[in-house]
Amino acid sequence: MLAHETLAQLIAQLDFQPSGEPVGNLTLGRGRLCGDSIYIAIIENKFASGSLGVKESDKLASLFKVVAAKKTPMVMYIDSAGAKLSEGLPALGAFRHLYRAALAMAASGASTAVYCGANCYGGASMLASLAGTRYFASNTRLAMSGPAILAQTAGVSVLDEMFQAMSLASIGTEARIKLSQDNLPATPTSMAEALPPAKPIRERHAALRVRLPPVGKGNGHGAIPTEKIERKDLAKLYPLGYKMHESDGVLMGEAVHEGAPVAVVGLVGGKLLGAARAWTLAEIIWKKCESPPGILHLLIDCESHATSLDDERIMLSAYLANLASALYALGALGTRIETTVLGKLGGGVYVAACAAAAQVNLVYGAEIQVLPGKAIASILGDAGPQRYEFAEYQVARVAEQEIKLGLT
Repeated sequence: MLAHETLAQLIAQLDFQPSGEPVGNLTLGRGRLCGDSIYIAIIENKFASGSLGVKESDKLASLFKVVAAKKTPMVMYIDSAGAKLSEGLPALGAFRHLYRAALAMAASGASTAVYCGANCYGGASMLASLAGTRYFASNTRLAMSGPAILAQTAGVSVLDEMFQAMSLASIGTEARIKLSQDNLPATPTSMAEALPPAKPIRERHAALRVRLPPVGKGNGHGAIPTEKIERKDLAKLYPLGYKMHESDGVLMGEAVHEGAPVAVVGLVGGKLLGAARAWTLAEIIWKKCESPPGILHLLIDCESHATSLDDERIMLSAYLANLASALYALGALGTRIETTVLGKLGGGVYVAACAAAAQVNLVYGAEIQVLPGKAIASILGDAGPQRYEFAEYQVARVAEQEIKLGLT
């Protein structure tokens, strides 16, 4: 079935009844599956590629909180490019809080399924990755980056026939279904079946490890950070002392902050975050769930996610969702998580690093972006403003505190 046929079948077979008027691209309602009442959320590509602005994100977050509390099954249809870039920082802040509610829903044990429309990119693909089961229309494409950005990274035109074939083979329906037993084709039969029970979130982490290339071929996933690291900003951030090591930009260690010991992990060096490094950081955090620290500081200098077909072939969205899930699980065990931005941070990496955080700190001079300027330019045709005053971050719910470390 094509995406529009999938939506029509869902509405008919699940007896979808809207609750209130649509909000932008979002319509919420109830339905029935196997005789039981379920919640249904539909994100359509009506405006701006089906993107989610502040109003849509806030409304959807409220529903996720209800689903988590009641553990009522939920079905979503998603045809969206993610957060609404034209709304800037407020859309990013709203999506951060939306994703926190989605993490709580995924961790609650409620059965969830997502039917993917034609396009499922960016934050929308991260939402889909949290579902227990994903169903794909015959023309679905799911990835963190859309074809225009992937082509830009590859140095070719998005209209190049060879690139189009490679892109489809990497992020299209057939490729996604081969990748995981939880990725299935959308059929009328699937819409008549009860949703599978939710799997423990941590089980997905182990499954993602299997997809990664073997260690030794240009990646170090699973490696424990071993190289001692010393930086001026860390010395000023932790004047009472710290011990940290890193490997391939993945940071781990401990420090004394305001007289108390804190665990520290992070991403440094500014390198774009690919699947292997995202998995390695998530592995460190999942292990901390076995003996939760009182406070965890997540330090970030990572402008955005990787934009290569190699990372997309193994569904980069799932690795960012896994990282966010690990942080949420640790927070649920009582650890206070603070994310501190040391350099640049944006896009899906911002969502993964900040959705579960109790507080987001921004070192003076650091930046949080909706997306890097080149990516925004390729989508909107205009890079737009790239610098914000801290008050704008606060109002947009993107960050809570600014840290001034003094002159370097």
